[in-house]
Amino acid sequence: MRNLWRQTRSFPPAVRLLMANQFAINLAFYMLMPYLAVHLAGALGLAAWAVGLVLGVRNFSQQGMFLIGGTLADRYGYKAPIMAGCLLRTLGFGLLGWADTLPALVVASAATGFAGALFNPAVRAYLAVAAGERRVDAFAVFNVHYQAGMLLGPLVGLALLAADFRVVGTTAAGVFAALTLLQWRALPARHDAAADTGAGREGVLAQWRSVVANRPFLLFAIAMIGSYVLTFQVYLALPLAAADALGADGTAVTSGLFVVSAAVAVLGQLRLTGWARQRWSGHEALVRGLAAMGLAFVPLALTPHDAGAPVVVALLTAVVLLAAGSAVVYPFEMDTVVSLAGDRLVATHYGLYNTVSGLGITLGNLATGALWDVAVRHDALWLPWSILAATGLGCAASIAALARTGRLTVRQPQRVTA
Repeated sequence: MRNLWRQTRSFPPAVRLLMANQFAINLAFYMLMPYLAVHLAGALGLAAWAVGLVLGVRNFSQQGMFLIGGTLADRYGYKAPIMAGCLLRTLGFGLLGWADTLPALVVASAATGFAGALFNPAVRAYLAVAAGERRVDAFAVFNVHYQAGMLLGPLVGLALLAADFRVVGTTAAGVFAALTLLQWRALPARHDAAADTGAGREGVLAQWRSVVANRPFLLFAIAMIGSYVLTFQVYLALPLAAADALGADGTAVTSGLFVVSAAVAVLGQLRLTGWARQRWSGHEALVRGLAAMGLAFVPLALTPHDAGAPVVVALLTAVVLLAAGSAVVYPFEMDTVVSLAGDRLVATHYGLYNTVSGLGITLGNLATGALWDVAVRHDALWLPWSILAATGLGCAASIAALARTGRLTVRQPQRVTA
């Protein structure tokens, strides 16, 4: 923890504020969201389709609107979307905690999703600009704060649930209200270089065409889709495997997997990033991290699904390798997005990148779920694990090919002013 504190303190005040901001965002988000479905179906008695609608609206309004949020950040500066997103989450989470009708819950869910689409691209673009040449280190420290919020949020939410779900919603809303005020008082205004070069005054369609025409960036975004599909299996395939092998005990194992995943990122991120930087270039770190994420599923493919304790060992191995691989990949991935953007319209590039990865997660989860059903019917659970392993190795090979052909060459950054 001393190393984390020292690293955090080494960055400018604006960067430190963004890191603390992200910790609090995840703390508030994860103190409520893991328990929302149970609240909707239990205390409010909503049908399963209604629960799915509320959760689906949140996901769609976030993933589908990332490009809008990034565009607004590049046109009007990063501070305004960050503040607007936190304020919208304040209203949305407060409403989620107290609403008891489906229309109000849908509105609240849409608000919380769009809030994420507003501040996520802006925060990452601001961090990239403010950190300058230390982008990789900044994103590594940022990810520790991010994962720490994910780790502590559910624990805080569980403690607050002892009182009432409305207390959870009100507390989460209060955190976002405090963040809104903090950004207003302490976060300096910051604009992308486009605002100074005149690009920020282009029409929105021209701005989007500029980003879509960035072929190396699009190829990189497509090549990285599989990494997001693999990461999401902590929420899909791994819990299914735990339930299949352990029955009712699978729930406790699944909870443990979440904790292990976050703990690996919190405790290992800075060490892994420093170790990778000493040995590899950015694209080499991406290739090796993606390969590790793919290899995480090999033990599960080789372990009989009804083996009990060996399955638990294989699940833990998968989670550790996934988390470690993701920790290696993340800072270099975020740095590559900025480099491929040429330090221009950075938030819009992040917005489109998140939209592409979000669409990939949706399609990948549908495919994984369908493949799992087929594998269960034919007693061939090695099949989805093998496909997932091949996905990770395919992503690694794609990034290696892009680097080999010069498409990941880092451009000289343009001068950016506040």
